[in-house]
Amino acid sequence: MAGASIPAPLVPFAGAKPPAPAWFSQALSHEPERATHRGAGVTIETLAWGERGKPGLLMLHGGSAHADWWSYLAPFFAGTHRVVASSWSGMGGSDWRDAYSMDDLTAEMLSTLEATGLDAGPVKPVVVSHSFGSFPAMAFAARHGERIGGLITVDSPFLSNEMRAKREATREPSKPPRETLLYDTFEQALGRFRLMPAQTAENLYIVDYIARHSLREVKKADGTSGWTWRFDPFMWSRLKRNDSAADLAAAKCRLAITWGAKSILFPDPIKAFVRQAAPQGTQFIEIPEAQHHVLIDQPLALVALIRAVIAGWQAADLGNQNNA
Repeated sequence: MAGASIPAPLVPFAGAKPPAPAWFSQALSHEPERATHRGAGVTIETLAWGERGKPGLLMLHGGSAHADWWSYLAPFFAGTHRVVASSWSGMGGSDWRDAYSMDDLTAEMLSTLEATGLDAGPVKPVVVSHSFGSFPAMAFAARHGERIGGLITVDSPFLSNEMRAKREATREPSKPPRETLLYDTFEQALGRFRLMPAQTAENLYIVDYIARHSLREVKKADGTSGWTWRFDPFMWSRLKRNDSAADLAAAKCRLAITWGAKSILFPDPIKAFVRQAAPQGTQFIEIPEAQHHVLIDQPLALVALIRAVIAGWQAADLGNQNNA
């Protein structure tokens, strides 16, 4: 993984779990329903909490990640919502594709809403997305926004095609994709885990949990067991992207755009562009003391933010009904 200048955070623990606070352990004690469904031509992994028939809440992870990034946050909403976290194709426990596109990923979202009962509640489901996950989520909002009650994005810098091309031109050439790396032991693999984009992290109990769910056991050529990552290393070279800024401008649902105050992906010019490109009425919220990986840096603040945004939307809906 990238970011060699920042030490791999779990090396000092040599495979042991870092100490965790009570709230984290309590949240993880609420085991999700782990299931799969067939949608958009592939098998999709889902985790679910809460009863069908409650308001739906869909949680979408970032690039090279998986549904378990939400496992310690989703239980905070299970008392009031039917909560589902899904893994994108090419990541987690979902199938890999020969090629990837926003058409595929938005179709996966639609299949997940229908297969997991998220659209069976009394109101339209809300979507929360982190990092890369917000790009297909915003494409969905532009194409099928009437199907959801709102979209909350977390540290996802929406760039026009021109802005993206300019940024890519200033980057150092990336290494070509290669076959998934294999490690002899689980502990060795944990020691190689780093966040992308690279950053330091104080809440190492969260990093450890995510890393443990980022690995899968495989058979090596000599017949012995090894460990490797649960994402398709060729996905990024086989992904057809959208103009995410155009999708943002065309969104057909309520939006809340949030970012970490210390995120390297949200410098002031990006903040200004996103504010200008977003539809009228969009909320913009900065999360203090958070870098890009807000779910790790400020997990409980993120829970409070999501609750507040949903409550505000619900209050607005109630007011509209009373004035009708």
